[in-house]
Amino acid sequence: MLKETYDIGGMHCAACAAAIERVTKKLDGVRSSNVNLVMNRLIIEYDDTKVSDEQIIQKIEKAGFTATHHLATNTETRPAQPHADLRQRIILLLLAFVDFLLAMSPTFGLKIPTIPLILSEWTITTAALFIGKSFFTNGYRALFHANPNMDTLVALSASASYLYSCTIMLLQCFDMALSHPLYFESAAMVVALVSLGKYLEARSSNKTKDALTGLRALSPDTALRIQNGETQQIKVSEIQIGDLIKIQTGMSAPVDGTVIEGSGFMNESMMTGESKPVKKSADDTVLGATIAIDGAITIRADKIGNDTVFAKIIKFVEDAQGQKAPIARYVDQVSRIFVPAVLFIATIAAAAWLLSGSTLAFALNIFTSVLIIACPCALGLATPTAIIVGTGLAATHGILIRSGAALENTHHIQTVVFDKTGTLTQGNADVTDIVADDAKKCIQYAASLEANISHPIAHAITQYAEKQHIDPIPISDFHAIKGKGVSASVSGNHILLGNAKLMAEHNIDISKLNHELEQMRADAKTPVCLAVDQTLIGVIAIADPIKSDSSKAVSMLHQLGIHTVMLTGDDPVTAKTIADQIGIHDVHAGILPTQKAEIIQSIQQKHKVMMVGDGINDAPALTQADIGCAIGNGSDIAIDSAQIILMNPNLTDVPWAIRLSRKTMAKIKQNLFWAFIYNTLSIPIAAGLLYPAFGILLVPMICAAAMCMSSLFVVTNALSLQRFK
Repeated sequence: MLKETYDIGGMHCAACAAAIERVTKKLDGVRSSNVNLVMNRLIIEYDDTKVSDEQIIQKIEKAGFTATHHLATNTETRPAQPHADLRQRIILLLLAFVDFLLAMSPTFGLKIPTIPLILSEWTITTAALFIGKSFFTNGYRALFHANPNMDTLVALSASASYLYSCTIMLLQCFDMALSHPLYFESAAMVVALVSLGKYLEARSSNKTKDALTGLRALSPDTALRIQNGETQQIKVSEIQIGDLIKIQTGMSAPVDGTVIEGSGFMNESMMTGESKPVKKSADDTVLGATIAIDGAITIRADKIGNDTVFAKIIKFVEDAQGQKAPIARYVDQVSRIFVPAVLFIATIAAAAWLLSGSTLAFALNIFTSVLIIACPCALGLATPTAIIVGTGLAATHGILIRSGAALENTHHIQTVVFDKTGTLTQGNADVTDIVADDAKKCIQYAASLEANISHPIAHAITQYAEKQHIDPIPISDFHAIKGKGVSASVSGNHILLGNAKLMAEHNIDISKLNHELEQMRADAKTPVCLAVDQTLIGVIAIADPIKSDSSKAVSMLHQLGIHTVMLTGDDPVTAKTIADQIGIHDVHAGILPTQKAEIIQSIQQKHKVMMVGDGINDAPALTQADIGCAIGNGSDIAIDSAQIILMNPNLTDVPWAIRLSRKTMAKIKQNLFWAFIYNTLSIPIAAGLLYPAFGILLVPMICAAAMCMSSLFVVTNALSLQRFK
């Protein structure tokens, strides 16, 4: 299955998005098709053995839209000539306003001859409709392709008013005694107000993408390359792996690289959310788009183009913003029938009034008002605007949310499960105690076995041996025993290194060191037992400091009403001691990696679960959880298994992400409530439901203004998320 992204042209409302999804989903081999109205983007997953990208594009074009392959370098759609667009709309508004004044001249006591007045209105309206001709070309094209949209509603209503007025104008020219109202000003004002509303809506919608646009702006266009002892300015696209790049104060790193020369401080806040500058010196890694705030360094380019961490973050956020949240499926169902339903209601309402004895002019007012006041845009913008703002805001704080679904599902979380080592603790364990008759021999054996393992405890032991200048000795028959330890043969002796459970399974008596073991556990140290030929010869104590923010993060989660759990393969007593210090009361210790997933599965029978981890052994649990949250400096496998990635290993970002999800979902629900309640109430009122009893009747100009305000309210409400702290 292939997953591709297309930039879509010609979309104007939720009905357009629904039409594109409908026609593409009909293609054989298409698994999913999701359109994001705000991003003007289609994400489609399909079997390339059954359907080609050319067929997909042809299908979209046949429906009346355009489609091109999305490029990572594409900028988001903004008005190409914003000042020209604004001038056009101002001219349109002025024409409509003059038209309105002419139509109201008798009310103001102005006596303008009938023929000049009518011809003036006709001339101004025709000019206004010509300026707003895009409504008619887009609207009728969509109707011709059987995909009516918002432009279709505007085009039909304006056309009806204009053609009716033209007919009455011609009749009045031949019979001056004929007196019927004209609706030239309605046609002009509707087009002018909707045009201005769409312009303001587009400007506001683009503001929802400011976070991603701001991230893109951090990547420089040029760089200083050192070649043959000379420094020259080149385009970033010209950098090759291995090139030496000079970064001076105030400059952004163009690529990921390793410091070769110099030292300085880099601002990595845009990547990790951590505002504190990070010192960089020889052999340190520098990430692209981070900014040098002091000093000058030379780096060797290690990753370029789309392989840099920065490029992957941009792609990550783009993908997340292009996908729909599950809640959007309700909007999709309504959007598919919305415009046809409005056309049907407008026609039925107008016909009903005609049959009841009302004039054609009155019925025309009803028909036009219903078409104009309906707002498919508000429906289409309700969900994606909030998702875009939410995921963009999270990205600027160093939190990457993989999809709209992940953002939505996070607000359901009731239990957060933490891995211990490297998540709640710093992961840089140290040897603190050695209880053995021959400490050097104990460490030598242990380091020889642990040299084959990638684990914080193994790293602590091998690092301690290096500091003590203790060289490892050759081993054979090495075996790693998951969650328990390792075994091997050394100089003909059988060696076991691991926890008490491993010793018990091999019937090795550790009672002589029970006191020391209990004391280590009480001090939150992890005891590692070493046995040679079935005899315990020593115990090594490993301490992994608790992260400074672990307690705060757990406390914040408890304040949110979220239950916390610790899962670890560590000794139960040690794990309980650490959990008590942090504030976690539910602890599962001494478990295997596969058991982590099983425990999460059991919790899921009652609660929605988020798993927070960083290691390879956390991958099954991260996948099993409703939401997997990986620490960004953890393993690639853990990151690939997660829906949320914390670029900065700050655990307080976990409750922040949950709060953001809750706030985003609140905004989405507010937007959807407004969009549905607006259309539910306004359409019947526009149809004249209140006229018989209360004399309330909406005119097209008021309907146009209300429709525009509805869309703007939804976007503005989503933008208020940017104030979230």
